[in-house]
Amino acid sequence: MTDLFEEVEEQLRSDRYRALARKAAPWILALAAGALIIALGVWGWQQYRQQTTDKASVQYGLAQSALAQGDAGKATELFAAVSKSPAKAYAALALMQLGGLKMVSSRPDDMKSAVALFDQAAAAAPDDVLGDAARLKSAFAILDTAPYAEVEGRLSPLIKEGRPYRVQAREALAFAKLMKGDSAGARGDFVVIANSLDSLEGARQRAKAAVELIDTGSAKAVPAAVKAAASLPPAMLVAPGGMPLAQEQAPVPQ
Repeated sequence: MTDLFEEVEEQLRSDRYRALARKAAPWILALAAGALIIALGVWGWQQYRQQTTDKASVQYGLAQSALAQGDAGKATELFAAVSKSPAKAYAALALMQLGGLKMVSSRPDDMKSAVALFDQAAAAAPDDVLGDAARLKSAFAILDTAPYAEVEGRLSPLIKEGRPYRVQAREALAFAKLMKGDSAGARGDFVVIANSLDSLEGARQRAKAAVELIDTGSAKAVPAAVKAAASLPPAMLVAPGGMPLAQEQAPVPQ
């Protein structure tokens, strides 16, 4: 009898397991299908991002080539196309290039357009390396025309510890102080730059030269020298298919 009861109990357990399996099967299949859809969605998104980045990279490279060949019109057209790309890094770079092209003109409206383009680039940038480069460019663009308060408002956040271009921002702010007649304030900033371990050699040399000019009473010559030697902060250079790199005082394509 014991064997019979055990056999019946085993049969009942088997029936319960089969019933549970039938009830659970749709849920298991739904979960598996959901996981597959998510995996395919992630893969599709990665493929889309790669394709848009590759396309933006190629267009950006073609625009740089057109600019190097003197075809500003073609370069502007290509940079404008890249500026609308979902690839944020290339879009920000393209907006900065468009701003640089506007800087060539001496017309006030074009200068305003350049500042607006730099501000758009800062908003589009995926990180502070690109974003602060654009913000610094916008500050340089208005350095000798805007009120000091506006220039200071743009530069002060960039000087904070950990920001990628804090030395260049401090340098720009020092020149802005000179332009408003604050030689003592400017000299203090230049001394900090000249002695900062974060400063590259070019920045140190400019700071020391500025201090000498201030000490000899020739500070009025500094603003003109600034616009000629450092009209824009570090340019962001991108090789087709590569990632953007920052270079101190690299030539800005015009």
